[in-house]
Amino acid sequence: MTPRSRSDAPSPSAVALIPARAGSLRVPGKNVRLLAGHPLLAYTIAAAHESSVFDAVVLSTDSAEIAQIGSHYGAEVPQLRPAELATSTSPDITWVTHILDVLAQTGRIYEQFSILRPTSPFRSGISIRRARDLLCSQRADSVRAVRPCHEHPAKMWTLDGAFIRPLLPQPPGEVPLHSRQYHALPEIYVQDSSLEFAWTRVTRDGRDIAGSTILALVSQGFEGFSIDHPHDWELAESLLARGDAALPEISHHSQVSTQR
Repeated sequence: MTPRSRSDAPSPSAVALIPARAGSLRVPGKNVRLLAGHPLLAYTIAAAHESSVFDAVVLSTDSAEIAQIGSHYGAEVPQLRPAELATSTSPDITWVTHILDVLAQTGRIYEQFSILRPTSPFRSGISIRRARDLLCSQRADSVRAVRPCHEHPAKMWTLDGAFIRPLLPQPPGEVPLHSRQYHALPEIYVQDSSLEFAWTRVTRDGRDIAGSTILALVSQGFEGFSIDHPHDWELAESLLARGDAALPEISHHSQVSTQR
């Protein structure tokens, strides 16, 4: 790991938490599937080290195979995640508190943590430093990456039998929200899964990973891009082939020899 510089020494202690369970449903095996010659999770590990803001980079996984690959690329795996905390419906708070407790048992207690999901390979060390600097500059519980929402919730509906009803309450006596031009609607942001940075106290005080005061880190370029569906993988490869997006640099040799 790149050591902190003297100018960074007063910064709060921080740990990077990288979740990589084995049971991906939409893109099976995606965390260790090869992208540009390396497993997907390797780029998140590289970005965490590149940022130089963490005292430790820790992988949380229920898979011995993923743990071995993560270790090869520079992440710690102090303990495998219990199976009951690695289902498709397991809340983030469960595995976050699990790994923080595991670290605390050996005296490793951190003031901040960041969740860095392997599904965002174009997120860089610079992205992570922006989030940490933002969190340290203002009084808030956490920072979350967001991007402008292209499908506005004012244009969304729920089914009620054979009928549809607006998702959002409509202003009485005015033009309905769903009948207005997009640019006449309030600007709305949607969270992406690329980055969260928070004070660890929020996990103790509220059993939450975000707290109640959350700063917005507006994603730039493709840093918030996430591989969640098969077509996202194809798009990631296309972005790389055209030179529109770049991956964090990796110095390790790949240990995964077959495409998944």
